[in-house]
Amino acid sequence: MNELPQQLANGLILGAMYGLIAIGYTMVYGIVQLINFAHGEIFMVGGFGALTVYLWMPDGFALGAAVPLMILGGVIVSVAVATAAERFAYRPLRGAPRLAPLITAIGLSIVLQQIVWMWYPDAKKDHPFPQFEGGPIDIFGASIQRGDLFVLIAAPLCMFALGLFVTKTRSGRGMQATAQDPDTAKLMGINTDRIIVMAFAIGAAFAAIAAVAYGLKNGQVGFRMGFLMGLKAFTAAVLGGIGNIYGAMLGGIVLGVAESLATGYIGDIPGMDLFGGGAWKDVWAFSLLILVLLFRPQGLLGERVADRA
Repeated sequence: MNELPQQLANGLILGAMYGLIAIGYTMVYGIVQLINFAHGEIFMVGGFGALTVYLWMPDGFALGAAVPLMILGGVIVSVAVATAAERFAYRPLRGAPRLAPLITAIGLSIVLQQIVWMWYPDAKKDHPFPQFEGGPIDIFGASIQRGDLFVLIAAPLCMFALGLFVTKTRSGRGMQATAQDPDTAKLMGINTDRIIVMAFAIGAAFAAIAAVAYGLKNGQVGFRMGFLMGLKAFTAAVLGGIGNIYGAMLGGIVLGVAESLATGYIGDIPGMDLFGGGAWKDVWAFSLLILVLLFRPQGLLGERVADRA
C-alpha cells in the first residue's frame, strides 16, 4: 500500500499521454468513420520535429524556454504530415469501401516509419531527448520527475481548450454537425472538407504535445515509438468510447492506471509471480479492453453525438 500513490501517479502520467494521442483517433473516426492507423506515426514525427528544434538552438539555451518552441516545431511537423495525408491519401478514398482507407492508413504508417528511418540523421538508433535538471518532486507521497509534470499540466489544459472549442465556436459546432450528418451539414453551408482537415490537424497537434511529453519522460525518441503508443492510444479510444473526445481521455487514464497497477501488484499475488512486471503490462492492458468490450461494447462513456468531433 505504501507504493500505491507512486503507482497511481505513474499510471496517470502514462494515461494522460495515451489520452492525448487517442483524441486524434476519436476525432477523425467521429467525423469520417476512419480508423487512422497512421496516427501513431504522426505522434512519432512530432517528437522528431520537437527534437530538431532543440538541436537547432544555441548551446546553453534553457530547456524551460525551449519547450514552447519545441512544442511549436513538433505541432507544425505533425499537422503538416496529417493534413497532407488527409488531402492526398484519404480524401480520394472517401467514397470507397471502408477497407480501402484502412489499408491505406496501415501502409502510410509503414511509409512514415521508413522515411524517418532513411532520411533523419542517425535515426537507426534512438536519439537522446533533453531532460530537465533537478531531482524528482514529492506530491502526495508520489515521486514525480520534473519532465512528467509537463503532461500532467498539458493534458487537462488541452482537454479544457478542446471542450471550449467544440461547444463554443462556430467551427466546433460545424464539427458536431458534420459528425452527426455530413450530407445535411454540407447542404446547410458547412465546408465539410475544411472541418475534416481541422479534425486531422487538431488530433495531430495533440499527438505532437504527447510526443514532447514522451521525450521528456523517457529521455529519447525513436522511429519505432509510434507503433506501440499508437496501438495503446487506439485501445484507449475504444475503451472510452470511440467517437467521444472525453471518453478518449478517460480511456487513456484508465488504461495507464491499469497498466501501472498490474505491473506493480500482479506479481505479488500468490501463484501469479510469472505474470507480473513490465513484460506483461501490454497483456493486461489488452485484457482490460476485452473485458470492457464484453460487458459494455460501446466503451465506458459510449458515443454521444454532442461530444463527437
